[in-house]
Amino acid sequence: MDAMERDAAGAPPAAKRLRRLGLVAALLVAGLSGHLLAARMIGSGIAYRDHISGFFLIAAVTGLLLLGLERIFWRGRRDRTLLIFALLQAVFGLIVFFLRPGVH
Repeated sequence: MDAMERDAAGAPPAAKRLRRLGLVAALLVAGLSGHLLAARMIGSGIAYRDHISGFFLIAAVTGLLLLGLERIFWRGRRDRTLLIFALLQAVFGLIVFFLRPGVH
């Protein structure tokens, strides 16, 4: 492998992509976990259904918006789009978990 094919940290590009995809997967799992934990605190099957469908609805809306922004601002940088998408899902999952309405 040529020295020009390595990034600034010394890792080959394939390893860098693999790390970034691992980070994306971990952030998506964190976002879904926030929804599932909020549903667990409510404790009904309907809450699970609603929170899981909410996660996918948020994913669809933010995904479509980010694809439009990618075409305008950073065309060809799908890695940035995936990372931003996963960060948004993790943030929304935490918001849903911490700001869920109290069940009385």
